Amino acid sequence: MSVTGVWVIGALADEKIKDLLRTAVRAHPPKPVAAQAGVLEGLAWWRSKAAESLFVMSRTAPDSWVAAEDASRLSEFIDGCYDDSDPVEALRDAVMDQFPPEGDEGLFTAVARKASPFSALAYALGPDAVLRLPGWFGDFLLDAEQVRARLPAAEEALTLTGARRQHAVERIRAWMTGLGDAPDHDADELIDGPLRVLRHAARSGQGAAGQVRWY
Repeated sequence: MSVTGVWVIGALADEKIKDLLRTAVRAHPPKPVAAQAGVLEGLAWWRSKAAESLFVMSRTAPDSWVAAEDASRLSEFIDGCYDDSDPVEALRDAVMDQFPPEGDEGLFTAVARKASPFSALAYALGPDAVLRLPGWFGDFLLDAEQVRARLPAAEEALTLTGARRQHAVERIRAWMTGLGDAPDHDADELIDGPLRVLRHAARSGQGAAGQVRWY
């Protein structure tokens, strides 16, 4: 059975964000995801591997890569960091219903067959840059004030030029072909799209939400 990884970020009205947050807290006060067992150990392991390539070029298929064992381990670590409890999943569904329509300036969507777009970007950026992004590994629900507060750190993490950008693009492509089946995925949009929506939300006084999901 094939699966599809999705990362979606949307700008939402500030009051709508606050209503969703109030509802979530009343229904199920969240526990910090960072407190889960193994997360700190996983981050330490990732930092020890961050400078290494976790893929080797395929000898049989042009422009594709083969995943080393550590690539699968990193993928499993990132996937294991999300809270998939019923109340949190219900909140994600409620937020999804509020996202702008496809093509709206306030929406970014990345989709990949057999691979998580967020995990591909995380591999490209490295752990310390990923922790500067809003929320927790691509999942967030921020009101307008929080968007403005978090934007500078997101800009620092995602504003890539020159050799750093080329290196990130190559890593995204390695992930999308070594672990996924998405050789045509737009690596540049995966880098630029999230920041574009966050800037739009900040300019327009809106909140923003991000979700990493599998279908």
